[in-house]
Amino acid sequence: MSDESMPTEARGDDRPQEIGGLYAHYVLMVLVFVYVFNFIDRQILSILAESIKADLGVSDAQIGFLYGTVFAVFYAVFGIPLARFADVWVRRSLISAGLFFWSAMTALSGTARSFSVLALYRIGVGIGEASASPAAYSMLSDYYSPKRRATVIAIYSSGVYIGAGIGLVLGGWILDQWTASFPVNPPLGLKGWHVAFMAVGLPGLLMAAWVRTLREPIRGLSEGLVTKPHPAPYKVLGTEMAAVIPPFNIVAIVRTGASLRFNLIALVGIAIVAVLLITLTGSVAQWVATGIGVYVTISWAQSLKSRDPATFGMIFGSKAMIYTMIAFPTIAFVAYGVGFWTAPYLMRAHGATATEVGIWLGLGGAAGGFLGVTIGGIAADWLKTKYPSGRLVLGYVAIAGMVPTILALIYAESLYVAFWINFFAMLVGACWPGVPPSTANDLVMPRMRAVAGAYYILVNTFIGLALGPYVIGQISDVFVANGSGSAEALRNAMACSMLIFVVSIFCLIMAQRHLPKDESSRLDRARAMGESFDGSGST
Repeated sequence: MSDESMPTEARGDDRPQEIGGLYAHYVLMVLVFVYVFNFIDRQILSILAESIKADLGVSDAQIGFLYGTVFAVFYAVFGIPLARFADVWVRRSLISAGLFFWSAMTALSGTARSFSVLALYRIGVGIGEASASPAAYSMLSDYYSPKRRATVIAIYSSGVYIGAGIGLVLGGWILDQWTASFPVNPPLGLKGWHVAFMAVGLPGLLMAAWVRTLREPIRGLSEGLVTKPHPAPYKVLGTEMAAVIPPFNIVAIVRTGASLRFNLIALVGIAIVAVLLITLTGSVAQWVATGIGVYVTISWAQSLKSRDPATFGMIFGSKAMIYTMIAFPTIAFVAYGVGFWTAPYLMRAHGATATEVGIWLGLGGAAGGFLGVTIGGIAADWLKTKYPSGRLVLGYVAIAGMVPTILALIYAESLYVAFWINFFAMLVGACWPGVPPSTANDLVMPRMRAVAGAYYILVNTFIGLALGPYVIGQISDVFVANGSGSAEALRNAMACSMLIFVVSIFCLIMAQRHLPKDESSRLDRARAMGESFDGSGST
C-alpha cells in the first residue's frame, strides 16, 4: 500500500492527535469553506434560472429537473462508492480531488449553449460534490468528541447557507452587471449566466490545493475504537463502483451471491412505475433518471448485504435509522424546493432585479441559516444530554417554524417584507441539518460512518433535492396550464409542498420511539453481526 493510501497513524506520523484542539478547529474551518464552495456552485442556478429559461427556452419543471434531479441522482449514486472509499482511504485527499472536479465542471457550465450540455455539466458537478460530505462527517467525528458531534456537524453544515447566500449575491450581481455592460453581442457570445458559472467555479480549483494540506485524523480515536488501515483501498473503490454502475452491478450481484431474481423483479417494477409517472407528467428525463437512481440504490444495498453484512445490518436493521432518514429528508423536500424557487418567485411577483433579489435573499439566507444551524446544533447536543432522542426534537421545531414563515413570505405584498421574513424562515428552517448525520454516526461503528453518512445523503438527495424543486416546478406548470399567472402558480405550488410535513411528523414520532434502544444496543448488535473488538477497543 502506498503512503497516500494510508491514514496518518499508518504512515509513521508521530504527531499526537488532539481531540477538539486548535488544529481540529482549523480543520473544521477549512471544511466549512469546502461546503461553502459546494453550495455556491449548487445554489447559483436559482438566481440564474429566469435568464437560463429565457435563453434556452425551458419550463419550470425542466429547471427543477436541472437543479434537482439531474444533479441529485448522480450525487446520490456516486456518493455511495465514494463514501465507502472515504472509510478506507485518506479523506482529505478525496475531498480535495472532488472539490477540484466539481469546480471545473461548474466553470465549464459557463460554456454550455444547450439544455442537454448544461445538464451534462451539472451531472459532473453532482459526481464531484458527492465526495465531500461523507468524508467530512467522518473526519470531524474523529477530530471531536461524540458529545459535540451535532454541534460540530451543524457548524460544518452552516456552509450550506453561507454558500447558498454567496451564490445568490454573486450570481445576481454578475448577471445584471454583465447584461448591462453587454446588452447585445457580448464577448465570445457569453451571456451573464455563463460568466457567473465561470466566476464561481474557478476559485475552487485553488481551494482544492489548500484542502490537500490537511492532516488525516486517526480513524475511530475519538471513541476509543481505533480502526486499522485497510490493505487495499483502491480495490474497495473498484468494487463499490462496479456495484452501482449498470451493467457491472449485475456482475457484482452474481459475484456476491445476492439474488439476481430479486434484482430483476425490482428493475421491472421500477420501470413500470417510471412509465406510469411519465404518462402522468410527460417528464421523460425526470423519471428515467430517478428510476435509474432507485434501481442502482437497490443493487448497491443487495451487494452490500452480501459483501459487508455488518454494515448493512447496522444501517438497514435499525428502525431508528430508517425513520430518521425519512423524517428529515421530507423536511428537506420543502427546504430545497422552496429555497430554490423563492428567488424566481420574487422576481416574477414583484418585478425585482436579479441583483436586488440576490443580495437580500443571499444575505438574509446566509445570516439566518448560519445562526439557525449553529444554534440548532448546540441545542441538539444539549437536548441529547437530557434524554436519548432529544436531538430529534429539532425536527418538530423546524416544521413548526417553516409553515407560518414560508406562507408569510410567499403571500407578502411588500418585497422588502418578504426579504425580512426570509431571514426568519431560514433561521427556524435551518436548525436541523446537524441532527440526522450525527444520529447516523451514533448508530454505527467508526468504520461505517462515511457509508452511513452517504446513506443519509442519498435519501436526503432523492427525496429533498431530486423531488422537491421538480415537484414544485411541475405543480406550477399545472397551475399555469389551468390559467394561473406564472407568479401565482409558483406561489400555490410552494404552499402545496408543505403537505409532506404529515409524513415528517409521523416518522419523527417513530424514530423517537426506537432511538434509545437502537443506540444503547449498538455494540451488542455489531458483535452479533460479526464485528470483533480487542481489549483496546480496536476493530
